[in-house]
Amino acid sequence: MGDLFEAAKIDELELGQGMMVEIEGKELAIFNSDGEYYAIDNECTHVGGPLCEGELDGGKVICPWHGAEFDLKSGEALEPPAEEGVNTYKVHIDGDLIKIEL
Repeated sequence: MGDLFEAAKIDELELGQGMMVEIEGKELAIFNSDGEYYAIDNECTHVGGPLCEGELDGGKVICPWHGAEFDLKSGEALEPPAEEGVNTYKVHIDGDLIKIEL
């Protein structure tokens, strides 16, 4: 297991929303999708759009710049224009805290 880092409080991330957090110099996007929490790289692999601002659709996030879609669990690129996936990170809930494992 890697190190755990506090990312946010649960009440800061509403259902269906995302937010950007910086941990150890990395910009990560965290999401509350259907009551499950996910963490991925914040930067779209197409041209660097902010995935934290993307629309959630089931278990995927849609980049707000050009519509590339990524699976929140695997990080896999599901729809062009992105061809490469993003890194995913394990999320731990500790009381009212969202923690990310790096």
